[in-house]
This record gives sequence, structure tokens and C-alpha cells, in this order.
Amino acid sequence: MNIGLVLSGGGVRGVAHIGAIKALEEAGIYPTHIAGTSAGAIVGSLYAAGMTWQEILHFFKTIPIFRTSKFALNKPGIIDTEKLTNEFHVCFKGDDFSSLKKALFVAATNVETGKLKIFSSGELIKPVLASASFPGVFTPVKIKNSYYIDGGVLNNFPTEPLIPHCESIIGVYVNPLTSVKIKDLKHSFSVLDRAYKIMAASGSLAKFSDCDFVVSPKGLGRYGTFNMKSMDAIFSLGYNSTKEALENNVSKVEAIIS
Repeated sequence: MNIGLVLSGGGVRGVAHIGAIKALEEAGIYPTHIAGTSAGAIVGSLYAAGMTWQEILHFFKTIPIFRTSKFALNKPGIIDTEKLTNEFHVCFKGDDFSSLKKALFVAATNVETGKLKIFSSGELIKPVLASASFPGVFTPVKIKNSYYIDGGVLNNFPTEPLIPHCESIIGVYVNPLTSVKIKDLKHSFSVLDRAYKIMAASGSLAKFSDCDFVVSPKGLGRYGTFNMKSMDAIFSLGYNSTKEALENNVSKVEAIIS
């Protein structure tokens, strides 16, 4: 059976995806096809390359995203996304989708045309970086003759490329939309983060029905998109929420692993 795994965007909350992978493997579920956006594209690409959940977690904890050497000069953003390329080269046998051990689909947004692009062949690292290029923080990524930003702008839960290939699809959604008070939006970035969550949720929830079941960890809403200090807590939420979802969907799990 081909098993699809769709991983949403969500910034550092994407570390919950790693906990979910650990729980799925403990249950005997090994996805064959992965679709991801933003942080989900990063986790998905590393998993598709054959890295263990321990290795992926270590990568997230050690990648030097916010060092001054990564700052953008004369580009629209704070971090120059393409300066992160070398960090990813050590994770892949080749900079090509064909080098992966699992099928991978990566969503990114063409910032010039406003259209969604699903990458699944050819050059690998730039599409993954583009998918995670949060607008205003990371610079757009040039791929061939076009520029791309975060796939979550148009599709934060890309189930579509998995449907033709997979008999079962499991979703992990880490960009929850919970109610807030205006007093909680104290800074301009907190408003931007809130707007991004609203935008991402609008189209994602309707696609939960494409999945056999969806893991959406409760409590993630209290962690900001770039809260780098809470990775262990976020990982645990992803792991425990997936264990609970597996226990609540025993018949579906048995059908998947049978």
C-alpha cells in the first residue's frame, strides 16, 4: 500500500512533525509519499532522504538560521534564504528529487505570478528553501527564471499531489488557529504571525477530509512561528498527539499496516 503523509507549514512548530514521524514508525507506519509546505517541506525532504527522526531533530536544533552571516544585503528580507543552501547539501546524496528514497512533493508560491507550484522533480534544495521562505523574514528564492516564497501563502496543507498515488493519507497540521485577545498582539510581528495563521487555516481545514486521519496537536498555538527555544516541548506535543490519534483510529491504522 502506498501511504501518503502531508505535513503543513508552521515555522518552528514544524518540529511537531518529527515527533509525529517517531510515533508513526513505532506503530509500524512508514509513509511512501510525502507532501509538505514550509517547515513541512523541510521535515519531509529530510525524511524522504532517509534521515531518522533523531537526525532531523538534531538538524533543526543546530541549523544556524539567524546568525549575522545569513543576513540579507540589498534583498527583500532579513535572512538571505540562499545562504542556507550549504546547510542542506550535507543532508542529501544529490541536489535532485531523484536522489530521495521516498516520493516528495513540495509546495511553493511564485511571488511574481501569484500561482502555486508543486515541485517533485529536478533540483531539490532551492524548492525546499523556497517553500519555507516566510514572507518578509526570508528572501524569495530564484529557481530558473522565477522567484518563489512560502508555499503556505496559497497551500499550507498540500494533499492534492498525494491523492492520485496513495491509498491512505495521514495529515499532520501544526498551524492551529485559536482565538486570541487584542492585548496579546503586542508587536507588529505578532500581528503578522496571526495574519499568516488565519490565511493558512482558511483553505487547510477543508482538506482534512482527504486524509484517513489528521494529527493537529493541541497546545501548539502558544508557541510562536520562530520560537527556537521550545523545540523539545513542540516535539513532545507532536509525538503524544500522534500516539493519541493512532489510539483513536485503531481500525484505520490496522487497515493501513495490514
